Amino acid sequence: MITLRQMRYFDTLSNTLHFGRAARAANISQPALSAQIMEMENHLGVKLVERSRSGVIITQKGMEILQHARAILAEVDQLEATARKGSGVLEGPVRIGIIPTIAPYLVPQLIPRLRQTYPRIEIELKEAVTDRLRSDLLEGKLDAVIAALPLDDESLASQMLFTDRFYMAVARNEDSVLSSPMTEAQVDMNRLLLLEEGHCLRDQALAVCGTAGKRSLVNFGATSMTTLLQMVSHDMGMTLIPEIAVPLETKRNNLRIVAFAEPQPSRQIGLAWRRSSARADDMSALAHMITACASKETQAVGHVQD
Repeated sequence: MITLRQMRYFDTLSNTLHFGRAARAANISQPALSAQIMEMENHLGVKLVERSRSGVIITQKGMEILQHARAILAEVDQLEATARKGSGVLEGPVRIGIIPTIAPYLVPQLIPRLRQTYPRIEIELKEAVTDRLRSDLLEGKLDAVIAALPLDDESLASQMLFTDRFYMAVARNEDSVLSSPMTEAQVDMNRLLLLEEGHCLRDQALAVCGTAGKRSLVNFGATSMTTLLQMVSHDMGMTLIPEIAVPLETKRNNLRIVAFAEPQPSRQIGLAWRRSSARADDMSALAHMITACASKETQAVGHVQD
């Protein structure tokens, strides 16, 4: 008989493609994990993985079974959430995904307030790009995602949390003078620094600045907003900065923040969850806490050039 534990181990192995890393993630020994996968293979009568010294390859049949296993695991998680519902709002595990251009500025405010208001909550956080978070949410690996809307999936419900305006960040000692408010025509695309492919802020930056001209972009894709703004502070270029990041980043970087002319470009940050989830009350409470924390962070941006 196949067990839920075996399916979870197989799911973990498919994410890591390495028995050692999967065993550490599952908090069991590598031989025990391997034995569970082999037992699952024997029961099904198919080979789920190809083993090699370099790692693991999921077989074609294994990928088919993996999709069914993930669907079952998501239903089990939903069953557990339904059982917990009567015990109170935001009690027990709450798995939250958050995009990297929001996490460093929201999490330090959000987590302490959640723990203070809901002392029985068990918070699990995952920081990743939007596509990865959306997939994890749909597969039941996350309960909620904080990201830029829309997420474009009919099986997901969402609630808008706050509007995050965009500004242009340049080095304080940068030679060229950008008037404030600035227009997209003033953006030097030859000096525009972007996050690497996969970050939604990269696409948003191109949408805001893309009509400034078809010149070449700086051939660099930073992995984090922090790295990008450190480069800007050393006068290596300019970049789009979301309002939520301005207070912290202007304290630790030598930046000048320039506002755009009206209508100011912005993104809508929201909370998303599965429509089938039985945790609507939890999502409502979580959304309220996030909005309160974000408001505290963005209610005044006092570093914008006049």
